[in-house]
Amino acid sequence: MLIAIDHGNKQIKTENCPPFTSGLRESLTRPLGDMVIFYDEKYYSLMDERIPYRRDKTEDERFFILTLFAIARELDKRGTYSPNVVLPIQLAVGLPPAHYGSQYEKFERYFKERRNVNFTFQGRPYSILITDVLCFPQAYAAACTMLTQLCDEPRAVVVDIGGFTADYLQIKFGEGQLSASDSLENGVILLYNRILSKVNAEFDLRLEESDVDVILERKGRYAPALAEMVEREAVSFVGDLFGTLRERGMDLRTGLTIFTGGGAILLRRIIENTGKVGRCLFVTDINANAKGFAKLYLATEQGA
Repeated sequence: MLIAIDHGNKQIKTENCPPFTSGLRESLTRPLGDMVIFYDEKYYSLMDERIPYRRDKTEDERFFILTLFAIARELDKRGTYSPNVVLPIQLAVGLPPAHYGSQYEKFERYFKERRNVNFTFQGRPYSILITDVLCFPQAYAAACTMLTQLCDEPRAVVVDIGGFTADYLQIKFGEGQLSASDSLENGVILLYNRILSKVNAEFDLRLEESDVDVILERKGRYAPALAEMVEREAVSFVGDLFGTLRERGMDLRTGLTIFTGGGAILLRRIIENTGKVGRCLFVTDINANAKGFAKLYLATEQGA
């Protein structure tokens, strides 16, 4: 069974389930709640506080445990859970373009080495056999969900704004150009940190990242001065990102730009109002990378 997982620094995404925060709590005794995994004599539960940024996600077991949560949730969503059967699993995963060449083999081994895995989730036993793992570049994967629209484009740029990184990749007539790609440490977590620090310093208030989201989505009632500060910082953040992309030779005013990732969805209104983007499309599916990984895996297996 093929399961595709997008291991974001901010959220974990699969094809069919809502994202969950890349945060994990470990304990020797069973915590409260149902969303609990028991694996290797330890209990793990999800938490809203994400794991600190890891350029190399294989440094410890935490992203593997998050993967077990993703697999169990996806199996439940598909209705394919079976307590008495060892389920063969093929994993399709991804990495930012800048890290892909140097890390993809290590990331694949990270999952392959465990192979036979037994754990419990929500009190039910799971037994899986990881039979294959393939890793793909993140930004291109998201674009694959709309590849038919890109095959006739002489030049397009995918900008994937995630938690800790903003990845870009040039595409020519539907073919990804890894030589014209990179990962910038300009993800929305940088924006959150800037805003939370300034709000604390100037207003003596402690906001959460969810407050920033609500303000940018214009869904809540906050003091006008506070909302204006958040708006200014977001505009500045987008301007800095576009300036960096231009320095890298990516002029978003020419050709087609495809924006994807949770950060792009959050900042869409501001991006569209900058006047610094020509033709653009937004991939509004937060699970687009995971769906793209699945498409790329199947294409690879078919020799495409």
